[in-house]
Amino acid sequence: MGKKIKKEVEPPPKDVFDPLIIESKKAATVVLMLQSPEEEILAKACEAIYKFALKGEENKTTLLELGAVEPLTKLLTHEDKIVRRNATMIFGILASNNDVKKLLRELDVMNSVIAQLAPEEEVVIHEFASLCLANMSAEYTGKVQIFEHGGLEPLIRLLSSPDPDVKKNSMECIYNLVQDFQCRTTLQELNAIPPILDLLKSEFPIIQLLALKTLGVITNDKESRTMLRDHQGLDHLIKILETKELNDLHIEALAVIANCLEDMDTIVQIQQTGDLKKLLSFAENSTIPDIQKNAAKAITKAAYDPENRKLFHEQEVEKCLVALLGSENDGTKIAASQAISAMCENSGSKDFFNNQGIPQLIQLLKSDNEEVREAAALALANLTTCNPANANAAAEADGIDPLINVLSSKRDGAIANAATVLTNMAMQEPLRQNIQNHGIMHAIISPLHSANTVVQSKAALTVASMACDVEARTELKNSGGLEPLVELLRSKNDEVRKHASWAVMVCAGDELTANVLCRLGALDVLEEVNLSGSRKNKFSEAAYNKLLNNNLSLKYSQTGYLSSSDIINDGFYDYGRINPGTKLLPLKELCLQEPSDLRAILLINSKSDVSPPSSMEDKSDAGYGRSISSSSSLGRSSKDKSKKNGYHFSAAFGSPTEDKSEPASGRNTVSKSATKEKGGRKGRGKKEEEKVKEEEEVMAVPKFVGEGSSDKEWCPPSDPDFSMYVYEVTRSILPITSIKEQIEVLAKYVAEKMGGKILKEKLPDFSWELHISELKFQLKSNVIPIGHVKKGIFYHRALLFKALADRIGIGCSLVRGEYGRAWNEVKLLNESQKGVIRGLPPPELYVVDLMFHPGGLMKLRSREADLYRFL
Repeated sequence: MGKKIKKEVEPPPKDVFDPLIIESKKAATVVLMLQSPEEEILAKACEAIYKFALKGEENKTTLLELGAVEPLTKLLTHEDKIVRRNATMIFGILASNNDVKKLLRELDVMNSVIAQLAPEEEVVIHEFASLCLANMSAEYTGKVQIFEHGGLEPLIRLLSSPDPDVKKNSMECIYNLVQDFQCRTTLQELNAIPPILDLLKSEFPIIQLLALKTLGVITNDKESRTMLRDHQGLDHLIKILETKELNDLHIEALAVIANCLEDMDTIVQIQQTGDLKKLLSFAENSTIPDIQKNAAKAITKAAYDPENRKLFHEQEVEKCLVALLGSENDGTKIAASQAISAMCENSGSKDFFNNQGIPQLIQLLKSDNEEVREAAALALANLTTCNPANANAAAEADGIDPLINVLSSKRDGAIANAATVLTNMAMQEPLRQNIQNHGIMHAIISPLHSANTVVQSKAALTVASMACDVEARTELKNSGGLEPLVELLRSKNDEVRKHASWAVMVCAGDELTANVLCRLGALDVLEEVNLSGSRKNKFSEAAYNKLLNNNLSLKYSQTGYLSSSDIINDGFYDYGRINPGTKLLPLKELCLQEPSDLRAILLINSKSDVSPPSSMEDKSDAGYGRSISSSSSLGRSSKDKSKKNGYHFSAAFGSPTEDKSEPASGRNTVSKSATKEKGGRKGRGKKEEEKVKEEEEVMAVPKFVGEGSSDKEWCPPSDPDFSMYVYEVTRSILPITSIKEQIEVLAKYVAEKMGGKILKEKLPDFSWELHISELKFQLKSNVIPIGHVKKGIFYHRALLFKALADRIGIGCSLVRGEYGRAWNEVKLLNESQKGVIRGLPPPELYVVDLMFHPGGLMKLRSREADLYRFL
């Protein structure tokens, strides 16, 4: 054998860098290594950074500040598999930091991350790429980027991954994405429900929970509910409910079922399989409040459909809901009350809750929890609407006080609901009186002041239902409720304005309240509202007319018309025509004004201190200043009735058979005794006649009790002449049985008191203007009591005729025309047609002549042509 020769070691090439092992304790140094072209260094640097990032949020912030994120994004597409994997792992951890997420969105790396979900990639890459996407999808912009870059499809595919972490991350990302409607639609197209349902069988609770939460979101859409039902998803959900070990999933499972119950087909399916009864029993017997609450919510959702309500009623769902009202959990009570609200749209359910449910709901009104009170009040509002029996049941359960107390709640919904219940109860008079006795009018003031339009509307409606009698209106007025009511008339909300108008219309039922409303400006506001085509409504127009009916002076000035139902009482004054929007001054202010060249204001006032003459018969029958109703006057003695064909009238009154046109002097009565009295007075001396004249002039001066005293002591000017007119026509015309004859006789009487018959051609010579001017100077006022006017034309006579006709029950209207014209219209039956079959014919309209042929009646056919000829 030859001798072995030792080989010499060759030195390394001069152009090769000797290997260098570096041990770095600074993150900054490792970040710099990310720029290296060597795969091994990059892989080790990424591994070190991953371990560093795992240690906490501060380290993630440090890496961001050192600029590690941007070079790492380039490594996501590196050719080396290990480098790519390690970089993906880093981003799975870093993406939980909000600042990192923001930077990643700006760097637009979503395509690179989604690319890591490819089927050929390792499971580890799938895990951390899906984790990165789950973190990024927590914010809206991240969701948009993932969806726009097609991330939904690979995520759905990964739901079938063998790795539970991949499933969990993918499911979490999908759950975040489906919060957006567009993503839900795409999810249906990708047929994602079957793999999601498979995850319900997972052994990991977190995966099951995420799957249920995702189903709870996507089943808000009808198409997804259909897909779930077609893939037997309800069976999976019911099995979860039946498994006690899965009680931590029961709440979410019920939420999904709640959505599915919105479809009639689903309810029919679970009703046929017996699962509906299982569901109700499960909800009723569960000891977990959230489960009971979600079960009630499921019923609520489904009960909005009428067919579903019918099926629920057949399954006696009401018993379950009443049981849930007794829960100790407030959330369950609220949900059960809301379910009752939905179910009571079914009449059978409404009847069921009459004895069971309403008493429990009344008790909930006393809860300290405002939301509970609101939900209970809502249920009661729906139960009592159009159901008098339930309204009675609420009252019998002592619900009035709790409901009134809820009106002071802090929640607007509770106040509105309670007001609705009280309104529903007020439809029955005994209940309304009971509610009034509990101080409702005082309690409703605060809701009227609310800034919430729903509360305002319901409160105004409550006032409209309660203010049906004088006592309630007086209480409302004394409590200061009319002021906010008038303010609500100005509301821009249609419902508020309508209900406020309704309430004002009801409150204007008595003259005193109507006057207060007018003083508060209700008429002005309603007039403004009614001039607007978009703001007016039938109730605003009705309220305006109702207020005018209690203020006939303003009504006649504005409209120029008083119907037969508008009865002129003491205190009425004719100011003349005023334009819309012009304010009519009160009588006292007008009386205190100095006389001017303005049109005289005619006053009706029969209140007087003058006693009827001793020569008058039957002094007890009528008195001055008292309006005698037709009902009381019709019961006169047969002695008066027997005179109707044999009356003897004074010259001033005129005869039913004779047409006397000569004006008479002095004031005359219409009875025989008065005629005799007149004849007996002829022998009086001149001094006595002058004394009587002076006394009459003194009585004509307007009375102001205690000048300079308080407003309460002021009274309008007295009118003894008009008082005498009332007395005379009451005694002499009222007993006449023929309405037509009454009208004719009254017309002659009025004409004689106003200057007698006037020929048309002599009308310009009738110096009534001078007479009126003298009266204004004599009375030192523009206000002239009607009885003082002895020379009157159309509008004087028409007003006097209407005022006297109203006192004795003759129905007539007062119409203002142009140029000082006014007339009275009456309705009379045609005597020749009284015997026609099928009752009396409709009455015909006539105008009463008070000027040219007093007592004459002209039938109106063509109003304008006839009136022109007549006047």
